[in-house]
Amino acid sequence: MKLKALAFATLMAFGGAAFAQAPAAGAVATDKAAVKTDKQQIKADKKTDDKTAVAADKAKLKADKAQLKQDKAKAKAEKKAAAKEAKMAKATAAKDAKMEKEPATPAAAATPATPATPAKKY
Repeated sequence: MKLKALAFATLMAFGGAAFAQAPAAGAVATDKAAVKTDKQQIKADKKTDDKTAVAADKAKLKADKAQLKQDKAKAKAEKKAAAKEAKMAKATAAKDAKMEKEPATPAAAATPATPATPAKKY
């Protein structure tokens, strides 16, 4: 039972650090929407023939694409870490269950099974 508590505490300690660095849950979807909006804005600015706005929109699009790429990589790493932690927890639980089922082995006798012959008296 103590092993389960130790394993859980370890997972929480190291798992918390991994999740603290991960992007927000909807970050990838938000970034995709921003890229789509940037592309639409570039089209609209091209129709009005506003070259300054088009250049600014292209710079914003480039930054949004970089952010999207970064968030996708973080989300992928988070998913991989969560799968690894789940696998470790499952293995630990299986090991704990196996240990609970096995009977404790009896301790070896401190004295030999056959008594030693008494020493001769002189």
